[in-house]
Amino acid sequence: MYPYQAPINEMEFLLNDVFDADNVWQQLPKFENVLDSETASAILSEASKLSEELIAPLNRNSDEQGVKLIDKTVITPDGFKAAYKEVAAGGWVGLCGNDEFQGMGMPKMLGVLADEMFYSASNSFTLYNSLTSGAALCIESHGSEKLKNFFLPKMYSGEWAGAMAMTEAHAGSDLRHLKTTAVKQDEHYLISGSKIFITAGEHDLAENIVHLVLAKIKGQNSLSLFVVPKFHCSQFQGLGEFNNVTVGAIEHKMGLHGSATCVMHYEGSAGYLIGVEGKGLACMFTMMNYERLAIGIQGLANSEFAYQLASKYSKERVQGSAVSPSGEKISASALVHHGDVRRTLLNIRCLTEAGRALSVFTAKQLDLSKYAQGERQTNALNLALLLTPITKAFFTDRGLENAIAAQQVFGGHGYIRETGIEQIVRDSRIAQIYEGTNGIQALDFLGRKVVKDELKSLKSLLHSFSEDMHSFKMGDDKKINQLQQLFSKLENVGEQIAIRSKEDANLINFNAVNYLDAAGYIIYGYFWLLMLEKSVDSQQVCFETKSILCEYYFDTFMPKAAGLLEQLSAMKTEIMNLEVDKL
Repeated sequence: MYPYQAPINEMEFLLNDVFDADNVWQQLPKFENVLDSETASAILSEASKLSEELIAPLNRNSDEQGVKLIDKTVITPDGFKAAYKEVAAGGWVGLCGNDEFQGMGMPKMLGVLADEMFYSASNSFTLYNSLTSGAALCIESHGSEKLKNFFLPKMYSGEWAGAMAMTEAHAGSDLRHLKTTAVKQDEHYLISGSKIFITAGEHDLAENIVHLVLAKIKGQNSLSLFVVPKFHCSQFQGLGEFNNVTVGAIEHKMGLHGSATCVMHYEGSAGYLIGVEGKGLACMFTMMNYERLAIGIQGLANSEFAYQLASKYSKERVQGSAVSPSGEKISASALVHHGDVRRTLLNIRCLTEAGRALSVFTAKQLDLSKYAQGERQTNALNLALLLTPITKAFFTDRGLENAIAAQQVFGGHGYIRETGIEQIVRDSRIAQIYEGTNGIQALDFLGRKVVKDELKSLKSLLHSFSEDMHSFKMGDDKKINQLQQLFSKLENVGEQIAIRSKEDANLINFNAVNYLDAAGYIIYGYFWLLMLEKSVDSQQVCFETKSILCEYYFDTFMPKAAGLLEQLSAMKTEIMNLEVDKL
């Protein structure tokens, strides 16, 4: 198995050349005179060392060994505890956490790149930290000062971990049917119920695990959110007695064997209300939106590592004969000389590099929505909300496709354990499901972020892209015109669906996935033109390579986007409403 190598040059190219992050940070009082490109480069360099030297070597064994449940304690794979301690000590759990509560206070533009490196190195290991960061963000956004001051320093330091407890056996994505209850008692509530599929619900990495639990207060039908620690908080002074938070079982999964996915029981466990009663779902979605981006990054990271494995293998494995670009026959040829292998590698690379650009752009919107002011802040928030379901669904759908495509390069060797690619395929699959299935993401995108929004945010995004392209010098007019036409078509189809959906309730649900995919391919097209434009004077990447990749992307994937939009325009009502017994 080839070792993971963090794509630092590509990441610094995006920060420095494509998005001019230094200038963005200097315009925000939070980062002015605190963060610059040199500091960012040092942080990325350290993240690359951790991912390559500390985390990546754990990945194979974590898959083979998995987690174990012994005496109601989950034992993580060998090496996880030591690595977790080192990562926590370096401040990486709280990299983007509020520095008022001992976080590092870094922007999400840096955070997504560190996340990608860590996920490429090991999905299973990185999930523990990701859940803690998300839970801490939720407490920071909606918790009382008392909750924030007590829990956040311990979570950002990694001393305590976090988990999100939503799903129940009888209620998956439809949370209205949750049965976990909360009964008021003095200044806290007693939480009782069971949850399933709880990532990092129990483990041996931290001394306490802080669960965010959705429950119904007795006598109410709406959902509230509670902080439920594994151990009591001793009147918010320290670690107390066991809080009746127990693990009933660990799930036996297709992949992510080193990540503990738990059945959790809460038996009169003390919980502390986050926000106000009945508004728990709104509070939880603060965490969910960041987690959805994080899971999207997981798909992107799997694409990157899958590409690295397939590319390296294809250059070493000699198989059959091929013809060189100059027309010379190569009798004992490396796989990379075969046209189908080259096509596969180009597909993966084009999708991965554009996805990374979109991830940093989305993170930029999250930073502006948090730290900018006025109209700039509002516009950034709207764009972040629009792009979140795309980053989650499009990244993870392409992530699995790219992992499978990379596996194909290995032939039979891709189906056995030793090469490592089959683990990436298995680990990638879940990202399309958790944090809301990709069908639900697509429904959110088309139903809420496009139709219900009357296409305002989508049109704003595409208009800003169009304005940028007016100044482009490197992208030829044919590509720019092609993309402009697809922008218009995407808007027109969205408007058609909005009108027709008033008479046919199934229209949005039936067509959401194809519409999201069309949007994803089109947005990637813009970022390829942007990267090409910014690569001319870059010290990090080669303009000639970007030019070839951009050309290939437009030749290969723009027709896919156009085809999806044509399919959406032609969709017939009788097909969407076919009687159930005929399916």
